[in-house]
Amino acid sequence: MFVNRRVIRIEWGDCDPAGIVYFPRYVEHFDNCTTHLFEVALGINKPAMLNAFGMAGFPMVDLNVRFMIPSVFGDDVMVESAVAEFGRSSFKVSHRLLRGDDLAVEARETRVWTAYDPAEPGKLKSLPVPDEVRAKLG
Repeated sequence: MFVNRRVIRIEWGDCDPAGIVYFPRYVEHFDNCTTHLFEVALGINKPAMLNAFGMAGFPMVDLNVRFMIPSVFGDDVMVESAVAEFGRSSFKVSHRLLRGDDLAVEARETRVWTAYDPAEPGKLKSLPVPDEVRAKLG
């Protein structure tokens, strides 16, 4: 399984008045880490990926997050991201946010590989995850 690691500095804008990370900011960081995971594994940026695979994106359809240790302004945290499981058109991404050696937050996203539906303009339809993508991330 391909694991991507990314260091994130907790900025003042990530925090609530108590100086700890406001929980929706973790979701934004994890979303960015999912994109980064695919970019690193495939060797292309997201706009090139959308074009190369004729896709609209991979929207999130389910999210589970567990918080163990708060992160605070100035912390450098490490996020480890990987595709934990593939379905036909869906896949589960796991994220582990480490503060030092300690697991601070873990998340599991379910996403769906999509394209615009030519039969219904403006709507999305699921597509099978390409074998090339499975091979590089599996």
